[in-house]
Amino acid sequence: MSKNEIKAVLFDLGDTILNFGRVNTTKAFLAGARASHAFLRKLGQPAAWFPWYFASNLIRLRIRYLVSNLTHNDFDSLEVLRAVGARQGVQLTPAQWDEFAWLWYETLSSWAHVEPDLPQTLNTLKSMGCKLGIVSNTFVSRASLARHLSQLNLLEFFPVQLYSYEYHFRKPSAEIFRIAADKIGEAVGSIVFVGDRIDNDILPAMKSGMHAVLKDAHTNEGKPTPPGARRIRLLSELPAIVEQISDATQPTRADL
Repeated sequence: MSKNEIKAVLFDLGDTILNFGRVNTTKAFLAGARASHAFLRKLGQPAAWFPWYFASNLIRLRIRYLVSNLTHNDFDSLEVLRAVGARQGVQLTPAQWDEFAWLWYETLSSWAHVEPDLPQTLNTLKSMGCKLGIVSNTFVSRASLARHLSQLNLLEFFPVQLYSYEYHFRKPSAEIFRIAADKIGEAVGSIVFVGDRIDNDILPAMKSGMHAVLKDAHTNEGKPTPPGARRIRLLSELPAIVEQISDATQPTRADL
């Protein structure tokens, strides 16, 4: 028997840290198309007739999304948008492309909310000696996500961030959990993984040897908590859960 001291907590992003709920993707895409189209016009860049601009970007992104679901590899949405723009003669600086990508994401970001006491919760976890990180399946650019987290005063809490579009695999692949453990610098048995998806977060995290905490969200509504996992309604419950795991005397999978 061994004591399971928790030294790191890894979080999923969407509907775990950032609570989006059920999203109207068509409305978000239309708002992003309008904002980015206006941005190009303001800079004097070639901006196709808006219906064509909207349709060409939508079709290309949907194709890449379908392919990613077949291959289980996420894609870089900014690279897709850049390719569409390049065919239309758009030429932007790296900083302008980051702003362009942000304008596509901004409406969606405005719909997300976080728990009002989340910074306090994260500070409590850090004071308990826990390193913090993010592991997320996403095609949204790192720059846009960093900007969003910064606006919420959360970026500083997460020095380790793994986004699936930067790899050739995504959750539930065991590889991304292994890399996350390496980057956070702790053994899997000393890590708690918090997520809203049972299939992509909870089961693979436990299979990798991590402790798993399921956060209530619409993605797991009505689904039972997998055996061996813990469940929370709010992230503010996490410090107590981490303390319980650390005080437990049951061996972890990594100890067997």
